[in-house]
Amino acid sequence: MRYAIVTGGGGFVGLAIVKALRGMNIQVSVVGRHRYPQAEEVGAVCLQGDIRDVDFLKSAFVGADTVFHVAAKAGIWGDWQDYFGINVTGTENVIAACRHNKIPRLVYTSTPSVVFNQGHLCGVDESAPYATEVLCHYARSKIMAEILVLDTNDHLLNTVALRPHLIWGPGDTNLIPRLLERGRKNQLKIVGDGTNMVDISYIDNVVDAHVKAAINLELYGTAAGEVFFISQGEPVNLWDWINELFIALNRPLVVRRVSFKTAFRLGNILEHLYTLLRIKSEPKMTRFVAEQMAKSHWFSVEKAKTVLKWQPQVATAEGMERMVEWIKEEGL
Repeated sequence: MRYAIVTGGGGFVGLAIVKALRGMNIQVSVVGRHRYPQAEEVGAVCLQGDIRDVDFLKSAFVGADTVFHVAAKAGIWGDWQDYFGINVTGTENVIAACRHNKIPRLVYTSTPSVVFNQGHLCGVDESAPYATEVLCHYARSKIMAEILVLDTNDHLLNTVALRPHLIWGPGDTNLIPRLLERGRKNQLKIVGDGTNMVDISYIDNVVDAHVKAAINLELYGTAAGEVFFISQGEPVNLWDWINELFIALNRPLVVRRVSFKTAFRLGNILEHLYTLLRIKSEPKMTRFVAEQMAKSHWFSVEKAKTVLKWQPQVATAEGMERMVEWIKEEGL
């Protein structure tokens, strides 16, 4: 790997990948809609444009030998056309730009949400089928995009998809800030019986998986056309983990409860109401969130350990210590 492109390189995961690659003295360009000072500070070049513009991508990818496609519209609420345009059409364009420039390697950041079919998922592996009862546009669009990436794999363009679950750690711009905000506003409630186990993924371990996937494609090719779950390898009780964070920050614990049935019904009502009234902001509850907060969802990472020669380097306890220190330093 000599020159890598990182789409979405200004986001939490993308920026961490950029920093890791630069630490390996690999030339890096970041593709995104803005300039990202933190990426530029470590020597990356920012190429401004929209991944929905295939001509821009064909021009931006010139000279690269590896692409990390991290950019995506995340979240659980919004217009389908936005999710489709960014996550599906954007991925089609990334593939087309790789083909146009004869780039041999593409590492795609997917999500375990592609197999979340409601109900519990306990220790399932990559043979789990794609979800058919999809409750949000994000998951539906990521299913379509992942299929595109995996079907693209051939002798000219090797592709691999990674599915990290609930990524957290220093620099987090999504999960932890949302938890802290809702905790401050006393808006968090334990959904269901509070016994659900979930996978979490410390940011450094996620980055390491991406790098190892690219190296595998370059040196061995045994990961080509494959998908891998990525996590800490040990699920946690979701609500105990959240309260552990709050204890470390001297915040009130989450103790109030709501039944899964009530949360799911409320989510259904709010989704219909927000759609009817064309409200753009995210509802306080949706059916997808109710399912995610009440059900167990954890996955086997044995395939990643075997094929990618990857395993979590930062344990959950150490990651928590690092994150708490970062939260305090940042005044979050």
